[in-house]
Amino acid sequence: MNALYMIVGTLVALGVLVTFHEFGHFWVARRCGVKVLRFSVGFGTPLLRWNDRHGTEFVLAAIPLGGYVKMLDEREGEVATVELPFAFNRKSVGQRIAIVAAGPVANFLLALVFFWALAMLGGTQLRPVIGSVDQGSLAAESGLNPGEEIVAVDGQPTTGWNAINLQLVRRLGESGPLTFTVRQADNGAEVSRQLNLHDWLKGAEEPDPIPALGLRPWHPVLPPVIAELESKSPSQAAGLLSGDRILAFDGQAMNEWQDVIDWVRARPDVRASVRIERAGQQLDIPITLGARGEGKARAGFMGAAPKLGEMPADMLREVRFGPVDAIAEGARQTWTMSVLTLDSIKKMLFGELSVKNLSGAITIAKVAGASAQSGVRDFLNFLACLSISLGVLNLLPIPVLDGGHLLFYLIEWARGRPLSERVQGWGIQIGISLVVGVMLLALVNDLGRL
Repeated sequence: MNALYMIVGTLVALGVLVTFHEFGHFWVARRCGVKVLRFSVGFGTPLLRWNDRHGTEFVLAAIPLGGYVKMLDEREGEVATVELPFAFNRKSVGQRIAIVAAGPVANFLLALVFFWALAMLGGTQLRPVIGSVDQGSLAAESGLNPGEEIVAVDGQPTTGWNAINLQLVRRLGESGPLTFTVRQADNGAEVSRQLNLHDWLKGAEEPDPIPALGLRPWHPVLPPVIAELESKSPSQAAGLLSGDRILAFDGQAMNEWQDVIDWVRARPDVRASVRIERAGQQLDIPITLGARGEGKARAGFMGAAPKLGEMPADMLREVRFGPVDAIAEGARQTWTMSVLTLDSIKKMLFGELSVKNLSGAITIAKVAGASAQSGVRDFLNFLACLSISLGVLNLLPIPVLDGGHLLFYLIEWARGRPLSERVQGWGIQIGISLVVGVMLLALVNDLGRL
């Protein structure tokens, strides 16, 4: 079933995003009087094709890893004299810039629509109340206390822990003050707490910002009683059963389920003794913990879960926007994610963010499947973020990408004549090398995560 979600989710994601991107090029080209010869979603053998009244061939091809819009262009073949006014290369620099930029712009508009829909759908969020602060951590040094609610990070309002995590991701690899605005538990007053960052998590692989600061979100206290076991997990292999109460690991007492999580995560691949209470009797059972993740993100797991209790109503917050307000929220989210994506690329180039965080097609497929299985909201959020990534990446000034063509046209506009074909050819060769290199690096990272 997971594989089915992954396949369907990936096909839907690529189909929607690629079609909308290419439609941006197509729509503006038509408005600029360019004849479009072919609009293809996918590459390779055509599975379905038809022609419209303008003579454009629409194709659905077998390899769903992209698409293209082929326009009439003298550089790609002989053009009849009567059709020369409809050739792309005969259009003004401004029109060519508009046609090329339309694809990435369409991706940003599509992301705005998805974020708009998510803002209207809304949802229930856990209030970002601090549960505990690790001793000696950055959070402790700043004076953050358990029970305080984080209402803003660096002046940006936060509605939940996801928003806080997003603001912290923007500060990865940086130095300087990080400001939290918190609402105190006893009197409701809002005060500022400042942390001083120094190359914070610079070069870290798969950084987890909130725990890295020493913060732990508030959570209801759950007894250390197993309610569910993951199939073929270390817990199941050890013979643990639903209803077992975990008393201790290697003699260390477990008072609540969070104690279990903390102990297990810190010990990947460790063989331990777990003391449980079952039917009124105490038993010592050997267990070999598993491991997930790579490098510093490697963590232990046992494949067991507790029974979740009712969340107190005062710890929940309903966040939902009306149709008009949702437009502003969608635009804000689109801008925030676009800036974050561009900033992350810059940090990778300057070594502030590890290139291990770069993901390729395999990771995209896995996330597509997981988000599709999780529900409509998660899948829409995934589509929005991926659409923004495609828009930003395509605008990078790398020949063979839309941004590279824009760079050539902007130079032509500035100097009054285009660059020579030889210079453009060199640029395209360099661009292809860069793109292939990045794709190979992303593939290596994906295989490492597997």
